[in-house]
Amino acid sequence: MSDRKKEESAKHIVVSTDVSLFDLDRIHGFLHHEAYWCKGLPREVFDRSLAHSLCFGAFLPNGEQAGFARIISDRATFAHLCDVFVFSAWHGQGISKALIEAVLAHPHLKGLRRFTLSTTDASQLYARYGFRRPAQPERLMEIASPRAYEEKEGGAA
Repeated sequence: MSDRKKEESAKHIVVSTDVSLFDLDRIHGFLHHEAYWCKGLPREVFDRSLAHSLCFGAFLPNGEQAGFARIISDRATFAHLCDVFVFSAWHGQGISKALIEAVLAHPHLKGLRRFTLSTTDASQLYARYGFRRPAQPERLMEIASPRAYEEKEGGAA
């Protein structure tokens, strides 16, 4: 598809934070079955994550959901962008760009001291919007529980 056609497709995308419009079963299905970063995500964990996040949905003119992004933030100093994806039928049409632009334009996410994300496959996309590798990665730490969804009740999940 030419760049012009991609731009025209993206212009018709509507990005919304109204979770009542979201196809929650489809989003959870993707995250649970396909997303390399959270395969096996239990539905109750997914639901809780939405309730405590600022979520963005990308929609086609017919109302079909084409993509999703989630922000974890105090809405004053810090935000973390996660769970960003576009359903495969809509890859290459500028939808991820529309999502990122909507995220960065949201009034609750302006003027933050730090905005982070983790990615293995979309660094170039995010770099276009100002994201860079940490200047001092040695200062970053984490508690990682890659098998959290397999742990028993009361575990890290």
